[in-house]
Amino acid sequence: MRPSLMRVVAAVATAGTLFGASACGSGFDDSGQVEQNSGPANLTVLISTSGTADLNAVRDAANAWAARTGSTVTVNPANDMNQQLSQGFASGNPPDVFMVDATKFAAYAQAGNLLPYGDSLPYKDDLYPTLRQTFTYQDQLYCAPKDFSTLALQINTDAWTRAGLTDADIPKTWEQLESVARRLTTGGQTGLVFNDTRDRIGAFLTQAGGWVLSEDGKQAIADSPENAQALEYVRKLLAEGVAKYPKQIGAGDGTETFGQGKAAMTIEGNWMVGGMRSDYPDVKYRTVPLPAGPKGNGTLSFTQCWGIAAKSQYQQQAQDLVNALMTPQQQIVFAEAFGVLPSRISARPEYVRKFPEQQAFLDGADYAHGPVTLPKMDPVLTAFDTGLQGLPEADPKQILKQLQENATAALGS
Repeated sequence: MRPSLMRVVAAVATAGTLFGASACGSGFDDSGQVEQNSGPANLTVLISTSGTADLNAVRDAANAWAARTGSTVTVNPANDMNQQLSQGFASGNPPDVFMVDATKFAAYAQAGNLLPYGDSLPYKDDLYPTLRQTFTYQDQLYCAPKDFSTLALQINTDAWTRAGLTDADIPKTWEQLESVARRLTTGGQTGLVFNDTRDRIGAFLTQAGGWVLSEDGKQAIADSPENAQALEYVRKLLAEGVAKYPKQIGAGDGTETFGQGKAAMTIEGNWMVGGMRSDYPDVKYRTVPLPAGPKGNGTLSFTQCWGIAAKSQYQQQAQDLVNALMTPQQQIVFAEAFGVLPSRISARPEYVRKFPEQQAFLDGADYAHGPVTLPKMDPVLTAFDTGLQGLPEADPKQILKQLQENATAALGS
């Protein structure tokens, strides 16, 4: 066994021990039942925030629900969501409702910390299928996906015009993306810049028809010809200098390079809209779908759900609060406040009417691929990112071979 693989397996084993400890300390009695309180509730809600806009929006919605029901709700911003939830689960006193990132969801479900209420949602079929799949564990939909983001291509329209490009040149294929990136690359500007991890490069894998795990998540499929084709394409762009990672031009991420004019195009999610508006208001740009690859359209989705603690004494009231937060009308309010995409399909027409310039993000919902959610895969994917960061010098086939070995070992542990 290679030393790097041994480290990955050791990390997986450690993660498994931690999650097992969380389950043992959950405080359930032998029946697994928690005594429920009826009537008005005193709920606590823990959320991840990017600023005051999303915090205030959730507080306003929760307070409106509390006023209607006679309950009280305290909404707290998390300093460290994973740490605070772990502490709450271990002590038997978690928040009643909390945001759960897709990459952490399966770990909490596996440990018995989440109430699996998703299949009882009356609007279950109004949720995008990809989002439902992301929060399904052992054939149960555990929680309501509160909103989501996808990746799309951002184009600096001034740079586009200076290069003599028109709407007819909007790239629809990999070949066209390479061509316009070359034309947009000048002495002080790179044609295309994207972050150096699976959270961006993974979109190319899906466009080539590849991915890390099989659809059921039980088998590693990393060293496939499709994945090799995708990484060879990325390697070619980087080697030619028509694409770069942000760190290569002294920036932290794609939004920064794009806002500073160091990139004519970038691949980012709809979270960048607020940042561009506040930090780079003078930059003119448009957002279009990512070009299709050899196997068609592909993008990635990023999402969180409204988790309800299995130890909550107010489970029914917590579900009622979540339903209030999940109405199409409330999701539009959240979209206006902090730029997320509504997870309910019925909210789509109103969202497009209000934000036509962001339709490309929402269109990606129809073919977006969710993240790998298995907790034992975290160290494997971190090692994969390290390999990707070595491009273009690194060998794509070797990167994928290592990913295959590590993923197979993790799945078998």
